[in-house]
Amino acid sequence: MSSDLRPLWAARGVAVIGASDRAGAIGRLPVQFMQRYGYAGGIYPIRPDGAAVAGLTSYSSVAEVPGQVDLAMVMVVADKVIDAVRDCAAAGVPVVVVCSSGFAETGGAGAALQDELVTTARELGVRVLGPNCIGTVGTATGQVSSFSPLFSGERTELVPGHLGFVSQSGALGYGAVSLAFERGLGLGWVVNTGNEADLTATEVMTELATEPGCAGLLAYAESLGDLPSLARVVAGGTPVALLKAGRSEAGAQAAASHTGALAAQDRVVDAALRQAGVVRVDDVDELLDVGDVMGLVDAVRGGSIRRVAVVTTSGGSGILAADAIEARGMTLAQLSEQTLATLEEIVPAYGSTANPVDVTASVMSNPALFNDALAAIAGDEGVDAIVACFCVLTGSDVDQVVTALSRVRQQTGVPVIAVRTGADHLAPQASAAMRAAGLPVYQTPARAVRALAALAEFARPRRPRPEARPVPEGDQDWAALDEQGLKDLLARRGLPVPVGRKAADRQDAVAAVEEAGGRAVAKAVVPGLLHKSDAGGVVLDVTPDRASEVFDGLAAMGGEVLVEEMVPGGVEALVGSTDTPLGRVLSVGVGGVLTEIVADVALRLLPVDRDDVEEMLDETQLGRLLAGVRGQDPGDRAALVAAIVGIADLAAELPAGAELDLNPVTVLTEGQGCRILDAALAVTQTGD
Repeated sequence: MSSDLRPLWAARGVAVIGASDRAGAIGRLPVQFMQRYGYAGGIYPIRPDGAAVAGLTSYSSVAEVPGQVDLAMVMVVADKVIDAVRDCAAAGVPVVVVCSSGFAETGGAGAALQDELVTTARELGVRVLGPNCIGTVGTATGQVSSFSPLFSGERTELVPGHLGFVSQSGALGYGAVSLAFERGLGLGWVVNTGNEADLTATEVMTELATEPGCAGLLAYAESLGDLPSLARVVAGGTPVALLKAGRSEAGAQAAASHTGALAAQDRVVDAALRQAGVVRVDDVDELLDVGDVMGLVDAVRGGSIRRVAVVTTSGGSGILAADAIEARGMTLAQLSEQTLATLEEIVPAYGSTANPVDVTASVMSNPALFNDALAAIAGDEGVDAIVACFCVLTGSDVDQVVTALSRVRQQTGVPVIAVRTGADHLAPQASAAMRAAGLPVYQTPARAVRALAALAEFARPRRPRPEARPVPEGDQDWAALDEQGLKDLLARRGLPVPVGRKAADRQDAVAAVEEAGGRAVAKAVVPGLLHKSDAGGVVLDVTPDRASEVFDGLAAMGGEVLVEEMVPGGVEALVGSTDTPLGRVLSVGVGGVLTEIVADVALRLLPVDRDDVEEMLDETQLGRLLAGVRGQDPGDRAALVAAIVGIADLAAELPAGAELDLNPVTVLTEGQGCRILDAALAVTQTGD
């Protein structure tokens, strides 16, 4: 169900259903706030007795309002909300904000009432924000259609800007908005989504991204939905940063397979957001810090921000910045010989021309020298960005720094992030001056570099995502596949499995070992036994003379015996898939018996392509292992990539609830391929 959501922040008229004239009453605050902040649209209090509210005429129903109403705030008790929505629908109001509580957040009857509300609204063609919602704000129009106490503060002023802020939490969300306004970070649109019975944060963000002048979106979420839409927002050029709560999942049940155990929910969230191009942050400060660099995205889009130069007047700040740069996966830029020679003529001997560049207080006191030093660094082709660190800036030093940094930024296009470590009272206007000059400013090097890393992610070119292919219909009984059956299927798909088969008896075991090349691995194939090694169900280096004895021991475990060729040692990988609330996830990581102890795995939501797989290998130690370590020959990376792509295609065809666990997949030396040595498929649900 779609509709124009702009009335949430740009309504021509707002009706407040359940309005009150009592000072401090929830039903009075939106009326009062819209008056206070200069909302020019119609404000229409709705109350049964028609008494005036905040000096405005009220009406007994929305239908009686003489002006245009395209947003209604519903602030009556829960059991009267549905009647209020019907009133809005009769008056042609397309969007309502249900501020009332007493719905799904209370469980039981409240949840049933919320379901009825949504059903009724959809039948009537009305979109619902909430319930249990504090409201929305359009700062450019002064539309404070909210009852948040933030807007009753004596010093609260709206700070218009080009960022949207969407929050599932009302109180936390408006607390974050207050911090944004306090630091001077302008917000154009603020929306609290409450219970999200109908409109979701993702749907609101998708709409906000179409607003002219929207430079980015900040959001707080406790649950995720419709990530493909969010990915399209990012692909369309709007950067998104998200504070997703709930990293720890107490009581979460790990799946039986290695794959399921490693695909913990928060790791899946990280992977899904990364695939969508969304920058995930860990706290409110970081969310706002990232918002501060969103204004630089258009200037750096499509480029690379990896090599960073640090300019400082403090050796300590330079060291902290260097530490943060490495921790965030970037590098200190290697300055060219020409740049170093130029700096040698400018920086005193007690400073440093090596990156981090300590220009010293003496250079800072000479505007011409400081400008020359900055220009040399920014003009170096090996520099992608500059972090400029200053401590205890006072007086005219602020003007000099702002002028020099903004000039370099304008002349070279190199992004510049400023750090001012010192109390605000030392230079009360410093932050505002830097912000006005388009220079994001932070109190510590670590925060500045963290924001720069987000800018680098926003700037990274986005390639088209692979499209999901329809699952072919078939009569495959997935649940009946044991290891041999699964490997036969893998082989038919062109995937590399060892030579082998089940042995029928002691004598056949001898023949099977000989067919496998004279040295084999024997395994117990027992229903429900996933981790064979832990149970003693795997015997290595079986020769024909031991085959009968080994067969007897494994058969005694209650199943069949699989005999396969002995594959020489190589790099061991894990490849698997499992279902999550966000979709089916592919896992690739370090394999073998220490898989869960090492827990070095990369995750992606299906579908994936070859580029995704290459990235996954490099996100884990597999990339290094395949390159060859401690004198080892490189592994056959190309063969592993091809196998993983094929496995991902198969995983996409599995039924709901299936967990595929291939561990280890042994990668032999370059040119020798790889082999899927162990394969398990668990199906907990086979359909309707």
